Amino acid sequence: MGRAYLSLGSNVEPHRYLRAALEELRARFGELTVSPAYRSVAVGFDGPDFVNLAVGINSDLAPEALNDWLHALEDRHGRVRGGPRFSDRTLDVDIVLYDDLVLTGDGHLEIPRGELRHAFVLRPMADIAPQLRHPVSGATMAELWSAFPSASEPMQEESLDH
Repeated sequence: MGRAYLSLGSNVEPHRYLRAALEELRARFGELTVSPAYRSVAVGFDGPDFVNLAVGINSDLAPEALNDWLHALEDRHGRVRGGPRFSDRTLDVDIVLYDDLVLTGDGHLEIPRGELRHAFVLRPMADIAPQLRHPVSGATMAELWSAFPSASEPMQEESLDH
């Protein structure tokens, strides 16, 4: 059993798709640790704002199998693959951290996820796991967030209830 931290995001009907993803994650993995959701501008392309959050799960799947399960989750919710890397998403779910593993990205799985350098991943991670240490730098999520130039990537907390 491993502890995985996921980043979930959507900019196409985000409340609908993020709530649906949380329901499926709960059904498969049980109790979740869920951060607040945050709205921010799309990174890398012009598009509708994204809503992002982080989730902690206990997984009985190895990282590669978990990644495959998450891709199937995205696909069930209309994720279109094969287009531009930066584009609209009904659902984007990535493994940010898995225990203290470091995977270099051979294939399509990189842990820790490079997007930890962005507020939309780092802030929700700091919310749910402030004392969790980055397996490479050794800094905690709280330390990384407190050092982040938050004005460079503004975000607004958003409820998923509407």
